[in-house]
Amino acid sequence: MRLRHTVATAAGALALALSLPTAPAAAATGPFTYVYSDSTGTPHVGLLADPPSRACLSLPEVADPSVQPAHTPKNYSSSVATVFTGPNCTGDFFILRPNGGHASEQLKVRSVVFS
Repeated sequence: MRLRHTVATAAGALALALSLPTAPAAAATGPFTYVYSDSTGTPHVGLLADPPSRACLSLPEVADPSVQPAHTPKNYSSSVATVFTGPNCTGDFFILRPNGGHASEQLKVRSVVFS
């Protein structure tokens, strides 16, 4: 009798586990922008559209420490953005709230991670 009860319980648990929906890959929805300058000093707007969550993203135009960092980050994504002064999410950091958090050109950034 115990074996039958144990098997039935295990089968029920397995069926329940298989019926649970799997969580989709987490991503922030919406854009994150920043300003960077090219080799001639001309400013451009960089964009991360719907960036992945919980992954450090070095801003491609300014990941190399020999170029000037980006500035004026604007977070229009649905997640909190933590920006860093160094590449690979190193150095000092600043938190930008979702849906419009921003900073001035005084804040220099090279990487970001979204919650």
